[in-house]
Formats: sequence, C-alpha cells, structure tokens
Amino acid sequence: MLVPQSRVQEVFALVAESGKTEQEIILERGFVTEDQLAEAVATKYDIPMVVLNGLTIPESVQALVELSVLRKHRVMPFEYAPDGTNTLYVATADPMNITALDDISIVTGMHVEPFVSTSRDIMSAIDRYYGRSETMSVAEQYAKEREKNTQDDDSDRIEAEINSSPIVVIVNSMIEQAARQRASDIHVEPLGDAVRVRYRIDGVLYNRVKYATQLASAIIARIKIISGMDISEKRKPQDGRATYSVDHREYDIRVSCLPTVFGEKCVLRLQVKQDFTRDKRLLGFDEQELKQFDHLLSNPHGIVLITGPTGSGKSTTMYTALSELNRESINIVTVEDPVEANIDGINQVQVNTKADMTFANALRSILRQDPDIIMIGEIRDTETAMIAVQASITGHLVVSTLHTNSSASSITRLIDMGIDSYLIADSVVGIIAQRLVRRLCPHCKRKKYAERHELAFLGLPEDEKFEIFEPVGCQRCNQTGFFGRIGVYEILEVNSKIRYMISRSATANDIKQAAVENGMSTLRVSAARLVKEGITSFHEMLNVSFDE
Repeated sequence: MLVPQSRVQEVFALVAESGKTEQEIILERGFVTEDQLAEAVATKYDIPMVVLNGLTIPESVQALVELSVLRKHRVMPFEYAPDGTNTLYVATADPMNITALDDISIVTGMHVEPFVSTSRDIMSAIDRYYGRSETMSVAEQYAKEREKNTQDDDSDRIEAEINSSPIVVIVNSMIEQAARQRASDIHVEPLGDAVRVRYRIDGVLYNRVKYATQLASAIIARIKIISGMDISEKRKPQDGRATYSVDHREYDIRVSCLPTVFGEKCVLRLQVKQDFTRDKRLLGFDEQELKQFDHLLSNPHGIVLITGPTGSGKSTTMYTALSELNRESINIVTVEDPVEANIDGINQVQVNTKADMTFANALRSILRQDPDIIMIGEIRDTETAMIAVQASITGHLVVSTLHTNSSASSITRLIDMGIDSYLIADSVVGIIAQRLVRRLCPHCKRKKYAERHELAFLGLPEDEKFEIFEPVGCQRCNQTGFFGRIGVYEILEVNSKIRYMISRSATANDIKQAAVENGMSTLRVSAARLVKEGITSFHEMLNVSFDE
C-alpha cells in the first residue's frame, strides 16, 4: 500500500470535503511521488507505462485532437498501433477516466488504447508540441487588438488589458512551461523591438520565445499584480513574491523588477518548496564527505559556514543541515532575508529593514530566546559577523552562509570584516565551499578517450587510456546533453593545527595546504571524481575549478 494506513481515512475525508480525486489528494499531501503513483496504477490495472519525454510524436498524431481537449482531460496521443489496426495509443495519468478516452475515440474515429504516464510528463509533452504556437497565437491576437485601440489610452482600459484573458494565458503559460522544463529562473526582458523570454535551466540561460514589443507593459504589469507589487511605479526597482501550483507541486516565486532603457525587466525565481529539505545523500556528498558533514553538525557550539557564489546551492545545503538537526529537544531559530522555505518545528524570522529588523537586531533578540542552534541567512557585515562569533563562543551552534570562492578564503574574509583572528580561531569549526555542476544526460552521453590536457587536469598519467563522457543531446534533455545538477564540495574541518594558523593570521593558501594535508578534497579534486565516474563532463569541471 502506497499511502500509510494511518492516513487512509484522512484521504477519504479530504476527497469528500474537496471534491478532488484520491490521486490528486495523495499527490498534494506528498504521500507519494507522481512516478510512484503511476507505477502503482499501471500495476493495479495491468496497463503498460510510457515516458513521453523520450519520444518523438509524429505530426499526423499531433493533428488528430484539439489542444483544448488534451488540456481538459490531461491526455496525450503519442503513436499509432504498429499492427496496422485502427488503434491509437494515448498516455493518461488516470486510465479509468472513461469519459476522456471516449472523447478521444469520438474525435479521432479510432479505437483508443491507454498507457499510464505521469500528469507532469503529459503536460510537458503538451507544452513541447503545442505550447509555443498556442501562446504566440494569443500574443498576436492581443497585439492586433491593441493596435486598434492605441488612441484610447485611458487607465481603465489599461487595467482591463492587464487582467484580460490573453495576458493571463501568456503569463500563466510562461510560468507553467518554465516549471515543467525544470527552470530555476524566468527572464522577461524588453528589447528595442521585442520582449524576450529566457529560462535558466541547470544554470544556463536559453531563449524560449519573443513577443511583440506592444505586449511588454501588460506582461510586466500582470507579473507585478500576481507578486503583490505596485503597478504604477515604473521608475524604481521592486521585489515581490507569489505562490503557484503546477502539476500538484507548489512553487514559491520570488520576483524582481528593474527599470532598463527599454522598459522594466522582470526576473522570476522558481523554487519547489519541498526541494529545500531533501535527503543529504541526494546533495552529491561521497561517503567521506557525508561523515565530515555529520561531524560538523554534531558540534555543540561553534560556527559552520557554507560558502559559494550565488546559485551554488548554499540555501539547500543549509536547510538540509537544519532538517538533520531538527528535533523536539532542540530550539532552532533562524533569521533570513527572505525566508525561502517553512520548516515545521523551526522558528523562522524574516528580516524587515523598514521596521529596523536587520540581521544584527534580529540576532540580538534571538539570543534572548534561549536558542540551541541559530541559522543566519547570510553574514553580510561586521556587526552580524561579530554577533555570530559571540553567539558561538557562548555555547550556540551557528550555521550561516558567506560569499567567498573557497573554504580557506572565508577565514580571510572574516578578518577583512574586522573580526580578530583569535576569535575566528575559537569560533569557526568548519567551512563547506560548494558549487553546482550539470549532470550528463544518462540517455545520450557518449564515451571518449581523455586527451592529454584532460588527463593532466584529472591527475592521471599522460599516456593512460582513460574513458570519460561528453554531452550529446537528445529529446529527453531537450538537446542540451545535461539533465539536472549535482553538488561539488570542499569541506574544511578546523583542527588544532589550522586553529593555531588562523590565530596567527596565516594566508588562505597556507590554511588550504594544511587542510589538504589533513585530508580535505578541494573543489577540483571533487569535480574530477565526478568526471571519472561519468556523472559530469570535463568542461563542467573546468567551470568549477578554473581559479585553481
């Protein structure tokens, strides 16, 4: 049984109360994943499964059914039966939805044979084959209507346009398609002659669509409305926030608007709330790094720093650490800007500069709340760093992030902030520097022999024949050659020797050398391991360890 016995009655009660199906409730409550549910349905009804992401659907099949019918029933015809009979294979998340299958059969005049797939996979396929033409058609229609009304520019008409169906469809479609393509950010950029939309997928920006420049103001205004910004303010930068549900997954969207010479640019950062608190084994640690990670978190007091550039996964590692430490007997208090995910059992404080609730002021109050563990979203200034050091010395475990390029350079950054070296030596117990590299797509990656310069970088003899993998590109990875990302880590544990060096203001290079002698794997060594194991490419390794 997929759903725990203790939750079965809860599911039935929610079905009766909400009118939703059992499947929808089970997915919304997170009792199972979509893949697990699809496998269970396929087994129960003895129906084969299909993964649409790896298929190329013939144009003749695409033309059989109207898009509105596919979206209504969440189904996707993908192939004719190979035996020559008048049979159409159709992917569905609910093979017992007879109405949907009958509708497809009536529309096509064919016998329909269901295959089980996930709702997310089906909607991704619909987006892939119909999404672009659908939104472009809506955009063109809207642009033509607006041209007719250019003389009438009153505020009531503009507000009506912002909330009109075409603009709502465009913005909703933009967010949904980005979510299904695993994008972390959406960039909406007004150019001189168009509005460009780009998605950042696995850390790289890709062009997705361009709209007529007349749509810019309405699209930006619609984004402002859903994220709670002031639509009349166009001269100042603004920040907002929204929540959006796509295929039973709730996304937290942070929105930033910035005036540019061609108009306002919007960036939407998408984050699945559940992704912040994932199992530590999924982060990319090897066995040795897992032991070091656990050892750092077992310290009763001291500072654990997580460092790296923006977008390197620091927040995910920090939330994972908090989830590991979260127990009934421990009081954990955080101060964040913003609070990126809510964790049950943890007291989270939001920074609010307008109310004078800065990191430093919040930390002073937190110290009077009898905390065992304090999490600081980011050490940005001397005052915050000083309070963090004092808190760690007085018996608290402090977990925080810092923007530095390596673990050893974090020590010199704290010294530059004005913290005395002897205080840093007493308080810092460990530093985790991290980066993210793209995983090679397992379906299309290709073997090749490493060249001489690659062997040298990997620390292998120049005459050795060693196979590594390179990206190719296929339907499943959207022709990028990569699918997903994995963490690369450099964990510096502060032992007595390194503590002595810090108190004597040793250089970052000397501290790094001592840490390597103590068994630390540098970012370059950790990335090289992933290349040797065929998880990532040599070029990705270079991006991580370029400064080494």
